[in-house]
Amino acid sequence: MKKILVMMIAFVLTIVAQAQQDDGMDAMLAAMIAAKIHQDSIDTSSLVAVYDYECQTQDAEGKAVTDRMKVCLQVGQYCTRSYPYRKFREDTEGYESLAPDNLPLLRAESFCFMPEVLTNYPDGKVTVRDAIVPTPYETCEERKSVKWTLSDDTLTVGGYLCKTATCQLHGRKWTVHYSEDIPTSAGPWKLCGLPGLILEAEADGIHRFTIADIQRKASPIYYETNAITVKTTEAKLIKNRIRTFGNRLYLKNPKYYVGDLSSADVTHDTEGILVNNVYVNNKAHMYQPLELK
Repeated sequence: MKKILVMMIAFVLTIVAQAQQDDGMDAMLAAMIAAKIHQDSIDTSSLVAVYDYECQTQDAEGKAVTDRMKVCLQVGQYCTRSYPYRKFREDTEGYESLAPDNLPLLRAESFCFMPEVLTNYPDGKVTVRDAIVPTPYETCEERKSVKWTLSDDTLTVGGYLCKTATCQLHGRKWTVHYSEDIPTSAGPWKLCGLPGLILEAEADGIHRFTIADIQRKASPIYYETNAITVKTTEAKLIKNRIRTFGNRLYLKNPKYYVGDLSSADVTHDTEGILVNNVYVNNKAHMYQPLELK
């Protein structure tokens, strides 16, 4: 099954022409619609888990802040997809249903640096999609088992009795709680491989996923393609993120790395810019990478 999203140019131009708000919201929404290209349905979910994600960090003045967003995990028969819940709602409810919340959600997501992760797609591999403006990137690597250490410790999360496990993953120590009452080995981001759904996960007092909702419903799992996506390796993408957002210039000027945007879909508002459907804020928070290596 293929979902082809083709928007009429005249329709987009009409929306842009009607943009009268000072922050250019209507123009930005039009650019987001125009940026959608093509999606393939690769599986159907039987379970959708929604997580509250939090990242403890600092603003440019050194004040402690907590960045937040919601992450969706679709669990299908063959693969899983972890990605922003905003995007899931856009795919399943329609773009218009999110307005006027889409822009605030995009702004919040821009502080969190949460990639899209497709586990076991293609078969036996993990596909990661992310962007460093103006370029979208994609990696496709062999699926590696997470080496978990199981514990007898138990607690209740979201009304489910959970067991505890720990692992080292990409340079961080994760402690997770999973429920065998929900028989799937899935979890948010790249956390997976336990005999039950991961309901809570914490790393180094910085990153935390907490289950917010579990929906047992069918929904298509999409793989999105884009002609401007650059293929790279996992190691190169991790290094590129750290080099870009870990640079001391980032906190002073969050757009220092953006470069030439002449060939990109760009819309400005008072708080930042939207480039190829990725938001860049005028203000930055200290980058806290999920992956240190």
